[in-house]
Amino acid sequence: MSFLASIGKGAIEIFRRLSRLASVSTAVLSLALRPSSWTRPTRIVLARQIIFTGYDAIGFVAVVALLTGISVVVQAQVLMGRLGQAELLGPLLVTVIARELGPILVNFIVIGRSATAMAAELAGMKVRHEVDVLDAQGLDPMVFLVMPRAISMAISVFGLAVLFVVFSFGSGYLCGAFMGTGPGDPRLFFRTVISGLSAHDFYNILAKTLIPGLLTAVIAANEGLSVEGVATDIPQAVTRTVVRANLAVFVISVIVSLLTYL
Repeated sequence: MSFLASIGKGAIEIFRRLSRLASVSTAVLSLALRPSSWTRPTRIVLARQIIFTGYDAIGFVAVVALLTGISVVVQAQVLMGRLGQAELLGPLLVTVIARELGPILVNFIVIGRSATAMAAELAGMKVRHEVDVLDAQGLDPMVFLVMPRAISMAISVFGLAVLFVVFSFGSGYLCGAFMGTGPGDPRLFFRTVISGLSAHDFYNILAKTLIPGLLTAVIAANEGLSVEGVATDIPQAVTRTVVRANLAVFVISVIVSLLTYL
């Protein structure tokens, strides 16, 4: 009975967390659709977060994308050489990078680089009672702290994923041309990439970037603002953010793939 009770308690706790995550995400989207929510301080927070999460991460994302494109082509050279079909390079990059690897890696980068900083920042504000001060000044913490950060992270993840795919395709093409396993003519490579793309790929990359980006920010905000006034709880909040955000990325990626390509 104690074993069954522990299972039931765990299931209830998971349901409670998912319900809170869904409610906060819904509140964020509802507030974002209200023009009155976008006051000047909120717009400033949004712009700063986009710069930090998106713009400042372009260099690192570009390096990872270039190395990823080369790695995929190197691993696939045996298959393409054996089949003697250089036209497979474009569809291969679309399948591996655009559909799966690109969005997942970008989400991981954003989680490690920005979500942890967000959780630590909000937890520090909660410990120093700055959240209470904002509330006393008439600034809703949900509008001023959570909503612009969530929207900015979703936008940044989508933009970085697009750049990741572009850089990966470029390095993959150059590597394939150098190794003789891909089409030397860039126009032929471009046509093979276009032939490998479909409308489902567009919806796939939208869903695998905007939804995890939004949920990652909500998880980071929830964990940061749940700290109960003790500075030693900040590292634990950051750790929980990383674990739960990574799990959310994997779950959403699997669900979107099943709904899109089956």
